Amino acid sequence: MRILHTMLRVGDMQRSIDFYTSVLGMRLLRQNDFPDGKFTLAFVGYEDESVASAIELTYNYGVERYELGTAYGHIALEVDDAYAACEAVRAKGCKVVREAGPMKHGSTVIAFVEDPDGYKIEFIQK
Repeated sequence: MRILHTMLRVGDMQRSIDFYTSVLGMRLLRQNDFPDGKFTLAFVGYEDESVASAIELTYNYGVERYELGTAYGHIALEVDDAYAACEAVRAKGCKVVREAGPMKHGSTVIAFVEDPDGYKIEFIQK
């Protein structure tokens, strides 16, 4: 068994695809529109779905915003340099919500950024 994907509901499909591809460097792996079901799916990731997990972005027609709730946490990405990753995100006009630095109770360097819908993305430095 392996994890195939994690699904996030988004309010603007193109804005989300742009964030995950242009800001975080993922590729758009596939996209399908389901007019009868009134939704569109897009899968983004760093590698083909046959070898790595992806993120499924789901846009439901007419829904521009979701309440994120208190159970969801974040998506974690390994990066070479969390400080540089934050600067790259900021340079593209996106939001850094926790600057790079050591964890409060450890030495691992982490940072958090936010996607256009408010989902948190953690950068964990190698």
